[in-house]
Amino acid sequence: MIPAASKSAGRAEAERLFAAFQAAGAVPVEADLLLLAETLLDLYGEDIRARAYVTSDPLQGEMMLRPDFTVPVVQAHMADGAEPARYCYMGEVFRKQEHLGNRASEYLQVGFEVFDRDAPEAADAEVFALFSSLLAGLGAQALTGDIGILMAAVRGLDTTDRRKQALLRHIWRPKRFRALLDRFAGRAPMPAARAALLDRLATGSPEDLIAAAGSFIGLRAPEDIAERARALTLDAKAPLIKAPEAALLYDLLSLQAPARAALSHLRGITPMLPAIEPAVDRFATRLEALAARGIAVDSLAFEASLGRTSMEYYDGFVFSFHGPDGMPLLASGGRYDALTAVLGQGRSIPAVGGVIRPQLVAGLRQLCEGAI
Repeated sequence: MIPAASKSAGRAEAERLFAAFQAAGAVPVEADLLLLAETLLDLYGEDIRARAYVTSDPLQGEMMLRPDFTVPVVQAHMADGAEPARYCYMGEVFRKQEHLGNRASEYLQVGFEVFDRDAPEAADAEVFALFSSLLAGLGAQALTGDIGILMAAVRGLDTTDRRKQALLRHIWRPKRFRALLDRFAGRAPMPAARAALLDRLATGSPEDLIAAAGSFIGLRAPEDIAERARALTLDAKAPLIKAPEAALLYDLLSLQAPARAALSHLRGITPMLPAIEPAVDRFATRLEALAARGIAVDSLAFEASLGRTSMEYYDGFVFSFHGPDGMPLLASGGRYDALTAVLGQGRSIPAVGGVIRPQLVAGLRQLCEGAI
């Protein structure tokens, strides 16, 4: 386990990284420490409560201690930012931890974000190459992925829109996603509770069952419950995802290979999953842009499922840098085009960025130099 350096050493490393981002053309920006919870809840749902510190303001309502910088930076850019734009930032973020251990609940982040609609794949390569150069000499292990390919594959499935939306909603919850895919493909039985409910719905309307249940408790209206019950009935009648399609999706979920080899594999399955072709083309363009910046793409690690446990705004290229032996996470980032549309109130722009944890980088640097 790589030890985290002292706060003063981490701050010094943060200043070094922050200066490097500014030298790369980024404009320094600040972000509020307290963010409106409503915005984050609208984006991520109630799941964000398990990771963020929540408090209440008598005037503004529910607030959250900043869990990351991307959302406030995107909000500021979409409000009045020029195009193209590069931003950098430095400051603390706060994340609840579920278990006792070495993972900090408060730590420094230094980040770099690019908003540029002209050449998104070139911007991906710019951010990755910059991070790679800043972590050079530390033995950091780079890993890349592309959530956009998986999302395109799901959208191209020959199944109902409701099932595709369910899979897309749970892409960032791998266990739930796999359970849904197993059920939709006929590889797992329907949950017993749902099967029992459907049996009861077969002999009566949702309204009859609600009335027979007795007194009403809960925040959901009876009309909402009835509509959900009808949706479950329709879903149960949907045909299974065909075995060849399901097999290709399972194959994609498990794809791990050097980037060039991964591209060849994806080219091979594209005729059977034609919906992924535009995303695979973008992957190929990105590899050329990375190679042009000196990245050894023949050996660059690629995992199709990378980023599926991160913040839920990544929708394309993703990357991470780990210390030796795969631990801990030093830096991560990716593309989040859809987030700009959500926060842009009708406007959008391709965007990519990433963050580095300077205290961990400083600890690894000291370890490499024999200081600790």
